[in-house]
Amino acid sequence: MNEPEWIWLDGELVPWADATVHVTTHALHYGSSVFEGIRAYDTPDGVALFRLRDHLTRMEQSTKLFRMPMPFSVDTLEEACVSLVGRNHEGACYVRPLTFRGAGGLGVDGRKLPVHTTIVSFEWGAYLGDGALENGIDAAVSSWRRFSSNTHLPRAKIGGQYVNNQLVAAQAHLDGYQEGIVLDEAGQVSEGSGENLFVINDGALLTPPVSTSILAGITRDTVLQLASDLGLPCLETNISRDSLYLADELFMTGTAAEITPVRSVDRIPIGTGERGPITAQLQEAFFSIVHGQTADRHGWLTPVQDDRDAAKVVARS
Repeated sequence: MNEPEWIWLDGELVPWADATVHVTTHALHYGSSVFEGIRAYDTPDGVALFRLRDHLTRMEQSTKLFRMPMPFSVDTLEEACVSLVGRNHEGACYVRPLTFRGAGGLGVDGRKLPVHTTIVSFEWGAYLGDGALENGIDAAVSSWRRFSSNTHLPRAKIGGQYVNNQLVAAQAHLDGYQEGIVLDEAGQVSEGSGENLFVINDGALLTPPVSTSILAGITRDTVLQLASDLGLPCLETNISRDSLYLADELFMTGTAAEITPVRSVDRIPIGTGERGPITAQLQEAFFSIVHGQTADRHGWLTPVQDDRDAAKVVARS
């Protein structure tokens, strides 16, 4: 990670080295945090954040599910993200807003502790490795299972829940794969360690429904809309493990992963073992919008203006 000059913390931009917390911070001990991941892209008119408000709205929903008050409104956080990216003058980058329970007690129930919010931005290239977007990745079905909605909160991006995701990713990497695919408690396909999944058969897109404990991804929703724009049939439905092996095409979606083809699962080639034509078509539609090459017909881009002159203090809402 590069070290940008500024980080947004509790309403103001502070130097990188000064954005610190105490070692008794509740989130360090119990994972009591909620976060988002947002990409900013270079366009002919300057840098633009992709689906910024949708991400921050989901973050607000995550804090509600977690019974943790969000100290700042979505409007304030939207303004803060734009200000931070402009102030750091980074160009294309990744933005990480985080709301967390702070220091003041180590009881498991941290609802009485102060809540803080920070936003970090930094450069981040292809999440699943160089060439992944063009050539695809090798994935494996994990021995770990995705938790159910009676165990955790799949609809929320809660820091502590990502221990499960870490186990999936670590096992995949140790076994020589770029990513893992996790099944839900019923044995149906759920998601990757940090991505949603799409199967393509006979020209139709299939993706696991929310009932399989997936995180309802913003990029997943984007692909559903793009598929509709392109006249591609798409269905949210349960997908069995063996259906992965028989797919014509398979790809993963996420803010970090964007739209990444999967060329094999458990060393079984998917289709031709290369990026398929529909995956390529969806990638082209996606990247042409985020890079400003075609009209932003859905209003997904939030422009950023360079703001290097002065750090902006944003009042607590």
